Amino acid sequence: MIATSIDEIQAMTCFDNSPRGRLLSGAAYLFHKQGYEKTTVRELAQFIGIQSGSLFHHFKSKDDILANVMEQTIIYNHARLEEAVQSSDDPEQQLKQLIKSELTSITGDTGSAMAVLVYEWFALSQEKQNELLKRRNHYEEIWLNVIQTLCDEGKIKHDAFIWRRLLGGAIAWTVTWYNPNGKMSMDELTETVWKMAIND
Repeated sequence: MIATSIDEIQAMTCFDNSPRGRLLSGAAYLFHKQGYEKTTVRELAQFIGIQSGSLFHHFKSKDDILANVMEQTIIYNHARLEEAVQSSDDPEQQLKQLIKSELTSITGDTGSAMAVLVYEWFALSQEKQNELLKRRNHYEEIWLNVIQTLCDEGKIKHDAFIWRRLLGGAIAWTVTWYNPNGKMSMDELTETVWKMAIND
């Protein structure tokens, strides 16, 4: 049973408060909580508070809704990563800010959408996957460029791609246990992950 209102969800997401943005917020939430396949168009419309047919004024299909949730999430968090690397010329500090940015994305305002991006990727049509892969690759390039620089400087002694996969997996898993209101702050968690990445 989904009890949280769309207004409460909207306040916690990166999507704007337009009808289209509210639809994406609701879709991200429901796709995350109960899965893409189990969420019907009718249920999504009821959750948002509109008629089922109104969904198709904004999107062509359910697959199109899923693709837009993913695309807007990548765009939003890509900008967040760009800001992180521009905050310093020191690759170690850039890595630290990238870690904080992704932790914030996973456990904060784009948490549901990021989970959908990871766990529902194969629910997306092949055509939509191909369209989004370029955006995902640009997102990953930001990480890989910083990690490769640290490899070249001898501060990370492992393959950059594999190190990113391991680091990304560890960050993604925090959504299952990290409590932003718990005993460890986001800065403390960032520091812990960063030290583990650098002091390997």
